[in-house]
Amino acid sequence: MTTILRSFVSGRWVEGTGERNVLVNPATEAVAAETSTRGVDFKDALQFARGKGGPVLRSLTFAQRGELLAKLASAIHDIREELVELAIANGGNTRGDAKFDIDGAAITLQAYADLGKQLGGRKFLLDGEQIALGRNPRLIGQHVWLPLTGVAVHINAFNFPAWGMGEKAAACLLAGMPFITKPATATALTAWRIAEEWVKREILPPGVFSFIAGSPGDLLDHLTSQDVLSFTGSGLTAHGFRTRESIVKNSVRLNVEADSLNSAVMGLDVEPGSATWEFFLNEVSRDITQKAGQKCTAIRRIFVPRHLINQAKDELAARLSEVKVGNPALKEVKMGPVATAQQLRDVRAGVQKLRAQAEAVLNDGGRGQLIAVDGERGYFVAPTLLLAGDPWKAADVHSHEVFGPVSTLMPYNDVEDAIGLVRLGDGSLVASVYSDDKDFVQAMVFGVAPYSGRIHVGGEKIAEHSPGPGTVLAQQVHGGPGRAGGGEELGGLRGLEFYSQRTAVQGLKPLLEKVFG
Repeated sequence: MTTILRSFVSGRWVEGTGERNVLVNPATEAVAAETSTRGVDFKDALQFARGKGGPVLRSLTFAQRGELLAKLASAIHDIREELVELAIANGGNTRGDAKFDIDGAAITLQAYADLGKQLGGRKFLLDGEQIALGRNPRLIGQHVWLPLTGVAVHINAFNFPAWGMGEKAAACLLAGMPFITKPATATALTAWRIAEEWVKREILPPGVFSFIAGSPGDLLDHLTSQDVLSFTGSGLTAHGFRTRESIVKNSVRLNVEADSLNSAVMGLDVEPGSATWEFFLNEVSRDITQKAGQKCTAIRRIFVPRHLINQAKDELAARLSEVKVGNPALKEVKMGPVATAQQLRDVRAGVQKLRAQAEAVLNDGGRGQLIAVDGERGYFVAPTLLLAGDPWKAADVHSHEVFGPVSTLMPYNDVEDAIGLVRLGDGSLVASVYSDDKDFVQAMVFGVAPYSGRIHVGGEKIAEHSPGPGTVLAQQVHGGPGRAGGGEELGGLRGLEFYSQRTAVQGLKPLLEKVFG
């Protein structure tokens, strides 16, 4: 019997009417679930969240909100194995990839739960110290953060249905704002099961949490100046949001995490066979194949000193060729399919686009040799490595992201050359530098920081402790400039700012000190 995904809005589960969207198993193309949101009253859902959930949530202290987050994290942990199976069946994830997504959600929620405990009995945040505003020391100013009184709408990408929902919920709830979450429909089964568990356990007060299983309909048309929209997905979709009348007219806050041509740079000091050399090859090959390359943080461009390009090419291709691809339910399989038929078409078209400026070193976007796959079924792409010998003439490599297990290797001459090539990506979520030389690392960090949301520095002494460039940590910001969307999430307390208003308050010092405790 096919699972029907319902939406949870206005405090109740609602099954949409009419024609349903079909969710499939990307390894077998079998139907995994169906859903529709036709008939859902999205305007009422927003009003319910604002009027019912918002006041209750804002009345809680940070510590109390943190307790709610801890319960959400615990709920995910309790059904972890069930969620892993759903991620395999609907996301095409291997067990390792599924746990990466699900554990990421639980860990992020728990990190913000711990932060709430540290903040204790407060309900607001002070921003900076008191400011003397005149000659009279009794006249002072103070900046304060207080939660907005609207609702947050979270629209998440298909690649991380659990983690995407968890990371947005974590900062939002701790800030004191109710939220409506909408996962990408194609892979929504994992997120839906989490939502079902949260609702069943009655963790959150009514109106604090809503869930949309399918199209958001006219939801965005009813947003106000006190609401916010946080989006992870394509730059093209983000552009549509930025120009949408309701968002422009009402100055709705919009946070975007979009396309990103992330880079990895091997330092000029790195010797073949050294610990840093091995570390570089290990992290790059893992990043290309983890989640079948469907990560916003995945390495798309690999830069190696010109005199090492052939050796790096051969060793990286050898590692990638050893990755077993096929039925993700099998333990020995290390990479499954991409998520959808459209995703498969996009990856193949993207590889052909890049092939006009780069040669194929390993595979060319085809299926490759697969394990336990029925005929031509499934949306499979073998790990694909390209080489652009003249990176300054490979414009498409620096402007077109192939969202799959595909990366392009390129040589560089010196540190200035490497910095310039990284910058051609016009903004990324993460740039990685692998070097043990202080001067090289310093030049790279200062050179590419304005174009990067995060810089991952890898070397011999950190290799066994590194989470890798693909891991988004709650303690540091996630986002990036330019084509990466210009947004920013997480970063500890910084994550609360998007859901809060910073207000400058001025007045009598003794009075304001009493007001703000």
